[in-house]
Amino acid sequence: MLDDRLVVDNDRHEVRIDGEEIVLTQTEFGILRYLVARPGFVRSRDQIIATVHGRATVLSTRTVDVHVTALRRKLGSFGTCIETVRGVGYRFSATMRD
Repeated sequence: MLDDRLVVDNDRHEVRIDGEEIVLTQTEFGILRYLVARPGFVRSRDQIIATVHGRATVLSTRTVDVHVTALRRKLGSFGTCIETVRGVGYRFSATMRD
């Protein structure tokens, strides 16, 4: 993905950028895995919560925003690949923005 610079390995539960492992929380990994599974598709905050934590979990949708902010920070320049779709949710873009 992204010229093999960013690798999300579901089997090993690892994320690597340029071969260096990026340490993520379980929730951050779940969000990233969900978004990269279908680049370009918008996922609502409710969909993200249901996928990462299960439908029975009751969380504020703003909790997703906090996790996405931390995830973007940890991904460095690749954090720009997680795009906010105002009023809807988030999507993963296979191209980095400045």
